[in-house]
Amino acid sequence: QVNLVESGGGSVQAGGSLTISCAVSGSPWGNDCMGWFRQTPGKEREGVAVIYTGDGSTWYADSVKGRFTISREKQDTVYLHMNNLTPEDTAMYYCAADSSSANCLSTRPLALSGYDYWGQGTQVTVSS
Repeated sequence: QVNLVESGGGSVQAGGSLTISCAVSGSPWGNDCMGWFRQTPGKEREGVAVIYTGDGSTWYADSVKGRFTISREKQDTVYLHMNNLTPEDTAMYYCAADSSSANCLSTRPLALSGYDYWGQGTQVTVSS
């Protein structure tokens, strides 16, 4: 059984930093295409950052470019390093994996469709 477990969420003041992590277990593939997504109540889930370890490519939503960094420092763990946080970054953050890597090989890696495994989410709250 494949499991994705996020951790590291919490509350931080605007301008602060936070790193959240996603541990993957039970996957028969190489966890090559993984991403972070976020959602606030009443809004659709949106792509934040994706990493493809096949060639080292990363993609970011415009709203987080220059502030967030996605990384794979271990085979089974993906991190999202978040700097200069703003209240608009407040959301539930979800980790997701694409077992076929098709999303990372497409023109829209931040799109939700195609990510077939999801974690339960970790809450990030930024206060002004």
